[in-house]
Amino acid sequence: MMHLKRRIHLNGLFFAMLGLAQLTCAQELVALSEKDYLGEVPIVLSVSRLPQRLDEAPGAVTILDRQMIRMSGARDVADLLRLVPGFRVSTSFESNTPQGSYHTSLSDYSNHVQVLVDGRSVYSPYMQGGTGTGLQTVAIEDIERIEVLRGSNSAAYGARAFLGTINIVTRDTVDTQGVQAQVASGENGIQDALVRLGWGDDRARFRLTADRRADHGLSGASGPDRVNRVNLRADLRTSPTDQVELRAGQTVIDAGVGFSDQEGNDVRTRSMDTSFVQLDWRRSLGPDEDLAVQFSHTTETISDKFPYRPIAGVTISFGGRASNDNLMLQHTLRKGADLRLVWGGELRRESLVSRPLYNTDAEFATDFVRLFGNAEWRLHKDLVLNAGGMFERGNVSGDHLSPRVMLNWHLTEGHTLRYGLTRAIRPPSTYEKSGNVRYYLNGTLLDSTTVARGNVGPELVLSREIGYLGEFPRLGLNLDVRVFEEDVRDYIKSFNYALPGSGGNNQAVDFRNGEDFNIHGVEYQIKWQPWRDGQLIFNQSLVDNSQSVSGTYSPRPFHSMGLMLMQKLPQGVEASLMYYQVDASHFPGTDAQAPAMSRIDFRLAKALHLGSRRGEISLVVQNLGPSYQDFLPSFYFRQQAYVMLKLEN
Repeated sequence: MMHLKRRIHLNGLFFAMLGLAQLTCAQELVALSEKDYLGEVPIVLSVSRLPQRLDEAPGAVTILDRQMIRMSGARDVADLLRLVPGFRVSTSFESNTPQGSYHTSLSDYSNHVQVLVDGRSVYSPYMQGGTGTGLQTVAIEDIERIEVLRGSNSAAYGARAFLGTINIVTRDTVDTQGVQAQVASGENGIQDALVRLGWGDDRARFRLTADRRADHGLSGASGPDRVNRVNLRADLRTSPTDQVELRAGQTVIDAGVGFSDQEGNDVRTRSMDTSFVQLDWRRSLGPDEDLAVQFSHTTETISDKFPYRPIAGVTISFGGRASNDNLMLQHTLRKGADLRLVWGGELRRESLVSRPLYNTDAEFATDFVRLFGNAEWRLHKDLVLNAGGMFERGNVSGDHLSPRVMLNWHLTEGHTLRYGLTRAIRPPSTYEKSGNVRYYLNGTLLDSTTVARGNVGPELVLSREIGYLGEFPRLGLNLDVRVFEEDVRDYIKSFNYALPGSGGNNQAVDFRNGEDFNIHGVEYQIKWQPWRDGQLIFNQSLVDNSQSVSGTYSPRPFHSMGLMLMQKLPQGVEASLMYYQVDASHFPGTDAQAPAMSRIDFRLAKALHLGSRRGEISLVVQNLGPSYQDFLPSFYFRQQAYVMLKLEN
């Protein structure tokens, strides 16, 4: 009842804010026709691997476009995920850098969501399939849009897309020609900078971006935190039918982690160095057919060590290195007016080496062979069926099939119902299967922590959903509703077991498929343009999750709400307000309950014109309200403000 009262109160506050905003901007309202509000239906690229209209895609998609990204004032992608229904978000660098999880509990690694950057998978094999480092791959300024599929997508992208896909689409090189420089400085040690150079012609265009994100980190954590990136993109038109795109980059994250009162987790700086190269080749085989090949190679090196204070000369290390190689072939074709097909295959190898984590210098390699396909069949002018899936063979996890079927029914112009079923799997990570952490002194075993016995299999989710997309042009409003049920089976959990001779207390940690649970609820998002130069985006998620944390913790519902209000003002001034609220939950990996939190961010910007140069100066205040706990009970996100100056030529 308390949750219901709070939601009623918040919804009342929300609509009161709308009324106030509409009243204050009433002088700007003019007689508008439906054409002022109606635009082209957005095209999404990353749901089925086919470019599709949003109302014909097999799933619920949130699109964070360039305007939302710019006006949010966010400094990383994790902050932007607050605008996506159902996401829990952390800005902590303690475990795996800022991250987000969808529907399941926020964990150290949040490894149930696939993250792509321009179609390239960027999850970390070393960090148990975690997505935190991948979210930091490119600068916010280089992102054109972010497509988030809310729901399982293993049918298109394999094992890691267990409960969703985040595809970060970078800006086209044609839109980033010239020179851009920007600096930001503010409270909590914020010192961000970016330099970008774009050049070329119709045959070949290039972009080179170098940027830094730096601050002191969360209050109570062992910051400072630094993210240094360099990214290159080259778009080459090699023939009238061929296009080649080359991407390469490096990200180095130096984060202060650990605690002064924990001898086995002392204060230090952990460094995560990730570099990649990606090559995409596309050939048009005709007006209704094309072929695409993608190759990517990624390496990551983790340096994480510190002296063990009780024994002089002893160093504890959690470092290592990992890599992955991926080769994908994809064929897309149209068969008549009513049928489109995409099919292809993928070879992927993930390898890692870490004596501290596996008690050996041997390499652990995981190989995947994948075959995928999807058919978009227009059964009737108002009925679109998407059917497809992925067959996946892994040398560790065996053979699995992840199918999906989704039917979209256009009731009338601008109103669509969607119903579908999906099955997905997530195989155990190398650490869950083979982790072996032991501590030695002069060849003598002192203690063992994780000693996995390998008796763990894949997790499974069966998803059912009903969706509705509605356009109300006279109101300038779009509505997206998703009602869902996700049955999770064989969820992987850690547990203690007796291991005589392992040192310490003769106990160790293993992983097993230990829990079945159900996630169900409703989430929706609204985009409303109540007047010509203003836009309001609102989302709410009401989720019941029977997942437990331990035998002493009772599961509870998860309710969240996000709001963004954007307004253009005279004289090149823009203002935006972001609000995010989430109910009480628990801190990752503990029974400690995390209280409910809310956060308000504000941005005010003014366009600049300096001769032939254009620019912008902006003020961003993050967390206008009281401090809130983030990731751990001792970590707090406090109010911080910064000023950014941007110049372009």
